[in-house]
Amino acid sequence: YEIMPSLVGSEMCIRDRALAGHATGAQALAGGIGMSDAITFRRATEADIDAVLKIEYAAFSHPWTRGIFLDSLKSYEVWLMFEGSQQVGHGVINVIIDEAHLLNITVKPESQGRGLGLRLLEHLMERAAQLKAGECFLEVRSSNQAAYRLYERYGFNEIGRRRDYYPAPGGREDALVMACTLVE
Repeated sequence: YEIMPSLVGSEMCIRDRALAGHATGAQALAGGIGMSDAITFRRATEADIDAVLKIEYAAFSHPWTRGIFLDSLKSYEVWLMFEGSQQVGHGVINVIIDEAHLLNITVKPESQGRGLGLRLLEHLMERAAQLKAGECFLEVRSSNQAAYRLYERYGFNEIGRRRDYYPAPGGREDALVMACTLVE
């Protein structure tokens, strides 16, 4: 998709951990993730897809398919998040030149509400910055207020709307387009 430059400029955030009230990894751990199980990340492989799909299908009414994840392994960065030895989430980012797109971020439903989504988002945005992305874009269902609040907390701003973008029970649903400038 394309974002009109006039939409991005003045409304885009400069992500600043101190000003945005952004929790560090240690603060996220203290805020709800159990200290007994370390949070770790690694790149996904084809052998991980069954476990990824189990989480994806539990979390979403319209989950990504096996084919989408297999294609993503070839073209994008697919990351897994573990709490101890248990896979609790996954995310997919695409970086082209200096622009990142967050394509998927999923936390196992029974693991939600403990700061893991923020930790996964932090990891994906840190990776995008390592790949020299200066900004990140995403789309989120207009009904997904928990995800919207997570993205706002991180420093994303809403910059647009895509009408009838997502399939939904009984029809279609709008996507809210959000963006954040990545600053080290």
